[in-house]
Amino acid sequence: MSKKNNDFNRSPKDGEKHSNSYGRSHVPFRLGVLFIIIFVLFVALVIQLGNLQIVNSDNMESRIKASSQRTIEESTPRGMIYDSQGEPLVENNSEAAITFTRGLDMEAADLLDIAERLDDLIDVEVDEDKLTERDLKDFWLADEDHLDTARDRLSNKETNLSDSEEYAAMVDKVQDDEIDFNEDQLRLATIFKQLNGTQELSTDYVKNSDVSDEELARVSERSTELPGVSTSMDWTRRMVTDESPLQSVIGKVSTQEQGLPAEEEEEYIDKGYSRNDRVGTSYLEKQYESVLQGTKAKSEVSVDRNGQIVGQKNISEGKKGDNLKLSIDSEFQQEVDKIVRENYQELIDDGMANYSPGIYAVAMNPKTGEILSLNGYYHETGSSDIDEDAIGTYTKSFTPGSVVKAGTLTAGWKAGAIQGNEVLYDQPVRLAGSNNKASIFNKNGENNQNVSAQKALEYSSNSYMIQVALKMLGVNYNGGTVSIPGVQSQKGVYEQLRDAMAQYGMGVETGVDLPGESTGIRTPVDDLSDAQGQAGNILDLAFGQFDTYTPLQLAQYVSTVANDGKRVRPHLVTGIYDNDEGGGLGEQKEEIDTEVLNEVDISDENMDTIHKGFHDVAHGDDAWTTAKGLDDAEMDLAAKTGTAEMVVVEDGDEISVDGLNMVSYGPYDDPEIAFAVVIPQIQRNNSKVTPNLDITKEVMDAYYDLYKDD
Repeated sequence: MSKKNNDFNRSPKDGEKHSNSYGRSHVPFRLGVLFIIIFVLFVALVIQLGNLQIVNSDNMESRIKASSQRTIEESTPRGMIYDSQGEPLVENNSEAAITFTRGLDMEAADLLDIAERLDDLIDVEVDEDKLTERDLKDFWLADEDHLDTARDRLSNKETNLSDSEEYAAMVDKVQDDEIDFNEDQLRLATIFKQLNGTQELSTDYVKNSDVSDEELARVSERSTELPGVSTSMDWTRRMVTDESPLQSVIGKVSTQEQGLPAEEEEEYIDKGYSRNDRVGTSYLEKQYESVLQGTKAKSEVSVDRNGQIVGQKNISEGKKGDNLKLSIDSEFQQEVDKIVRENYQELIDDGMANYSPGIYAVAMNPKTGEILSLNGYYHETGSSDIDEDAIGTYTKSFTPGSVVKAGTLTAGWKAGAIQGNEVLYDQPVRLAGSNNKASIFNKNGENNQNVSAQKALEYSSNSYMIQVALKMLGVNYNGGTVSIPGVQSQKGVYEQLRDAMAQYGMGVETGVDLPGESTGIRTPVDDLSDAQGQAGNILDLAFGQFDTYTPLQLAQYVSTVANDGKRVRPHLVTGIYDNDEGGGLGEQKEEIDTEVLNEVDISDENMDTIHKGFHDVAHGDDAWTTAKGLDDAEMDLAAKTGTAEMVVVEDGDEISVDGLNMVSYGPYDDPEIAFAVVIPQIQRNNSKVTPNLDITKEVMDAYYDLYKDD
């Protein structure tokens, strides 16, 4: 061995330094650092585990449960609608149902399997009109062999599309003969469509009508073999009386198939609705949707790792919607409807309503605004049939005629054109470039006479109202031919007349608790042209021959007169009610109070002149008193007649027709009911028929017999 090696292996002598002392001294140090790091990490892990198990245990538990349990909601029945006497107008029919709650990631093949199992357990009617071509193709493609067949038909380009685009391409490849199904296959396709249309973790009805006890029993017994399928209860909405004269006013509710209206879908979803929820789509059902819609029932479903529902339990039963109580008494409503319908049908049968679009009538309490009846019938020109159209009482407008003359007097008083019960000389008014305008009694230039404001209402003097408008324009009529300022110079007077009418509710929203109210037609002054000979329209406006108003506006107008100038908001709903134990009308939750919208800005003396004039219309004894037939009514009535003259053209011939209208109230000293009836475009054929007066008397007598005849 070499010396070098000997030197290397020999033990160091005292005082000598070992050549490897540096390396040996650092190994224990490194191990110590490593042990310390491991210890710190271990302590951190223990702390984190403690934090998860002790501090955040509830949060972690809920997160774990959320991955396997989901909450789903089901709709509950809507609230019911009752009349003023507590009798149901709209109710829910409960029916047994078979439901399906779709799990996560359920594919068409899974749904087809469930549909085949259900087909052995329940009977389903086939409606081929509701099975679209796409529905049939989806059903055919649910079979995996068929799906593969369709996929083989794809081009190379189509196989590289996204999943949804590829499926759409496969749908196009399905051939007509492949969806030429027999009755059994169509029945299975119907069930599959219901399952396939259900969104993930949502519940829909597979069958919800005519479900037998045997079907319920069979489905319940086989529920473990039918993922998501269960038995439940459903409801259908219906009018208690199929031919109710209030059917159109009540409105409609969407079916579960229709779900939310497309134009309002986002708004409803923001409120917590589901896309297939049933909601009110029109009129009362829509106006009070938030009240009538119940609180949804909630249940918790357990989902396995494959997204299949393996269990379900109820969390809350939900709550039926609140109920509405209306101001309308069904008995009075039906009596008014009979009176209106029979009188109008007689006009049709006698050939006087050939050109009439319908008849409309409104009764309301002038002090509270409670609507007592809404009646309307639509008539197709030339037909002998009529259809219920009570909503036309506030959605359609007509030329009112002289019923509005209290509004003209109000404008004249406010403008200072007339004072109190001022007397004017009633005579035909001759306008430059226009036909003469006169009252009914002096159209031929005879029977001219002095009349007061009160008498002008009793006689329904057109001349008086025209002269009031002329005075507002700065023109005092003393006979002869008169020229009036042009349309643009009339703007201020147009505004004064229309503002006065509006104080009574004409030409403005009445505030009724129904959607889609019309305010009538008020042609803007800027749309009028002197060149068209329309400068005299302002005088027509003064006696009700220009603007148009709804029957409800006229009812609010006469109610305002009856209520000493206080205009109240008309309303159908008097209260919102809870449910009793049986789901019927329970305790009142909210009362709908009377709301005064405004007061007519005239003196008590001038309002008294209107009252007396309206009373004289029914009780005057002069030759030109306009509604003498009301003087023997059961109640002491006040009223105002209105005839709206117009011309219809048929085959080039001009035919004169009249709108026969009337407003009234009673009893005169303490009014309880105000009534308006509008019968447009009646061809009187020189007959003295007065259906507006006849209907008014019959309706007022019906009210008296029902409520005041002790």
